[in-house]
Amino acid sequence: MIENFISSWALFHQSYLTGWLVSLLLSLVGVLVVARDQIFIGAAVSEASTLGIALTLWATAVVPEDQVPWVHSDIFPAAMAVVFSITAASMTGRAGDEGRESHEAITGWVFLTSAGLAVLIVSRSPHGVEEIHRLLSSSIIGATLADVWVFGILSGLTVAFLFLFYRKLLLFALDRSMALAIGLRVRAWSFATSAWLGLAIGLSIRSSGMLYTFGCLVLPALIAKNLCREVRTMFLVAPITAVVMAFIGFFFANSYDYPPGQLTVTLFCLVLVIAWGAGRLTRRASK
Repeated sequence: MIENFISSWALFHQSYLTGWLVSLLLSLVGVLVVARDQIFIGAAVSEASTLGIALTLWATAVVPEDQVPWVHSDIFPAAMAVVFSITAASMTGRAGDEGRESHEAITGWVFLTSAGLAVLIVSRSPHGVEEIHRLLSSSIIGATLADVWVFGILSGLTVAFLFLFYRKLLLFALDRSMALAIGLRVRAWSFATSAWLGLAIGLSIRSSGMLYTFGCLVLPALIAKNLCREVRTMFLVAPITAVVMAFIGFFFANSYDYPPGQLTVTLFCLVLVIAWGAGRLTRRASK
């Protein structure tokens, strides 16, 4: 199996590296999502990103390439995915701050609206329906060198940001009242974290599909939550778990001809069950 994996490196190394970097990036962002108990936001933002790509598919079908060439470029779908995901993340992140609808209500509306419109927009296009189905499952194969660089840079920037602003970020995520009391600009932090979440999801879903994106966002962080007592250690355990399990998932997916995204997410789920059990035993022992 090891020789088989090594022999596949020349052909699929860009997909492997992209998948591992996506897991690293999203697991770090996911710690914040899990710490704020807003897991469903990841699904809603992912669906909004899918809606942006669906609109791209519709635009390429109705707009002549010779008149508006940039609509048919490779950058346009990624840009639309990012714009829609950042917009959705901002909407859900600010929900409930002004005493209107709750976070859950706005998040549910974004998810259902995006899911329904995405399918309706491409329903008359066989190619469009196939593309949406691909995004809703997982498709890491086909990643490019540009994807490796993009997710490598985003992962590095995320690590640097956490290192520099860890205390402020933690205070904003866990105790907004105290953050306001000490003069922290909560609105600016809310917009910045929502924009980063939207950027990470919008780019990831285009390269790896919704299943792998959402799985890497929440499952490693949930595993870390059950194994750690402090959020500080979650920022270490979550990315280590994500990258190690993604490596194992890709390794066995290549050996047994399974889809790598689905297999990796399944492994995440199995490890989470073990973490639940370990967490329960730890709580019983501490009583």
